[in-house]
Amino acid sequence: MAGSDAGVIPYLSFAGQARAALVFYEQAFAATDTATMPDQADPDRLMHGQTLINGGMVMVCDQAGADAPTGSPLPHGHLQLVVADGARWWQRAIDAGCQVVVPYARQFWGDDWGLLVDPYGIRWGVLQTGAAATA
Repeated sequence: MAGSDAGVIPYLSFAGQARAALVFYEQAFAATDTATMPDQADPDRLMHGQTLINGGMVMVCDQAGADAPTGSPLPHGHLQLVVADGARWWQRAIDAGCQVVVPYARQFWGDDWGLLVDPYGIRWGVLQTGAAATA
């Protein structure tokens, strides 16, 4: 399974929306669901889920009880997508329901970049490096 055994893998805890987030990521980021394990006590929640996005793994779960998260599962950062065709990735995410935080455009450092937020509060950067970027 590509991307599952190396590097850093984000593991995001949702409050009952992990399964819906995985479905959304299929639409917005061409994600491939690689594994889901329902919570045995509540089959509508996920004990574990993982999806492959642009060659990298993202893992999710639904957390319950006193330590269940509130708000965004990633409140102070974003996940960065480095892609060869940024405008296409950007538009697909917008069409799926992501909202613009910073418009996708040529940046002063020479790359095309923009920042989106998905319906679950996760921010996503879309970056196309300068040599391949188009204004």
